[in-house]
Amino acid sequence: RQRPVLVIGAPGIGKTAIMEQISKEMGIGLISYSMTHHTRQSAIGLPYIEKKTFGGKEYTVSEYTMSEIISSVYKYIEETGIKEGILFLDEINCVSETLSPAMLQFLQYKTFGNTPVPEGWVIVTAGNPPEFNKSVREFDVVTLDRVKSVEVEPDFDVWKEYALKKGIHTSIVTYLEIKKSNFYFIESTVDGKSFVTARGWEDLSDMIYLYEQTGTPVTERLCRQYIQHKMISKDFAIYYDLYNKYRSDYKVIEILNGKYDENVKDRAKSAKFDERLTLIGLLMDAVSSRMKNVLRNEKYTQALLDVLKGIKEKCSDKENTDGIMEILNFALIERKEMLEKEISKGLLKRETEEIMRDIIADLEMYISELANKGITDKKKGFAFVKKSFDNGVKNFEKSIDDTKAQLDNMFKFVEEVFGREKEMLIIVTDLTANGNSAEFIGKYGCDKYFENNEAMLFYQRQNDILKQVASLSSMV
Repeated sequence: RQRPVLVIGAPGIGKTAIMEQISKEMGIGLISYSMTHHTRQSAIGLPYIEKKTFGGKEYTVSEYTMSEIISSVYKYIEETGIKEGILFLDEINCVSETLSPAMLQFLQYKTFGNTPVPEGWVIVTAGNPPEFNKSVREFDVVTLDRVKSVEVEPDFDVWKEYALKKGIHTSIVTYLEIKKSNFYFIESTVDGKSFVTARGWEDLSDMIYLYEQTGTPVTERLCRQYIQHKMISKDFAIYYDLYNKYRSDYKVIEILNGKYDENVKDRAKSAKFDERLTLIGLLMDAVSSRMKNVLRNEKYTQALLDVLKGIKEKCSDKENTDGIMEILNFALIERKEMLEKEISKGLLKRETEEIMRDIIADLEMYISELANKGITDKKKGFAFVKKSFDNGVKNFEKSIDDTKAQLDNMFKFVEEVFGREKEMLIIVTDLTANGNSAEFIGKYGCDKYFENNEAMLFYQRQNDILKQVASLSSMV
């Protein structure tokens, strides 16, 4: 009796992103369609004439080909071998009038025409409330009574956790921390709609990273293309300039390396809270980036080690007459085929894909360098590969020590300048909420984090008790 899910929420709030996140975390399939692009024929299938016999007499009847939507699910199962997933139909309440009866049948019986959705696949539909889309057709009670309705609302604190994991540009996260009301905003004016969405902030973040990499100035005009609200886009552009000024003035890397001077400490102590919050964001961004790289390199090192173990076994096999070049080439082809297969499933995370591509590049590098040196012997060839890998491991271990040192220096700076106040609470909270930093600290430790985390919890408990006492006193 599982009902199809109807996700209702304003545009740009992340309905599709939620489905993508679920499918990747659970390792299940995701087929996504926008229903505004479909006609009755493509959803149900095209009619064709079939002859059938009833009561000894032959009749011509109409049958239908398989629905394009359903056929894509079966095709996905056949190509990937994944038999469970989500069939996600977006803008479900914007379907044409001719398709509307078919959608009611689909929601009730999980079939398009005569073709059912495969077992193991969950139907999720999504739509915008009528106030955001003129094409919306409001569902009647008959339809609504056949779905499980879930409303999605903008919530900056929830989005911030996602933003920290996703690596949304720190200037955006700190700006919205200061001005949470500017996170999601839609209004109608005489000049038309003005709006700011979660999607807009994420897309702007990607562009800021790209502009910074190419040395292109981030201007108000760029911000306006994604933050389509004149005052908010202008306000953020001004803040972004301040953000870069603080990054330059405070010399964040020097702070993390423990080489800051008294002038920096004095400025931070006298700064307003907005400036302090930006500084904390800059420090967190630099450290979090280092921790993320360490964890990524740990996965890469382990994945490469697993590949090299297989190569070592073949090199040690006396019955294997292949030389080192043949063994490496076989491993290279195997890795390329594996990557193509994983990409076809549509579930491959960006980090995992990057690691797989890096391993392919390493194998190509080994083959190229061994060819240049004229090494074909298995024993000598693997010794060369192992030496290269061992050097990489040494660099990886050094990066762990350097990152731990920077993390400690950040805590020392904040303790010296701000003590255990709001700034320290923000750092501890963000380190806990950020999946990468929490994993790094869990694996490699950080005494300062645990020390301050315990102190913050005690501070919070003390405040709760004082509030309860004040509440009881007012009642007496």
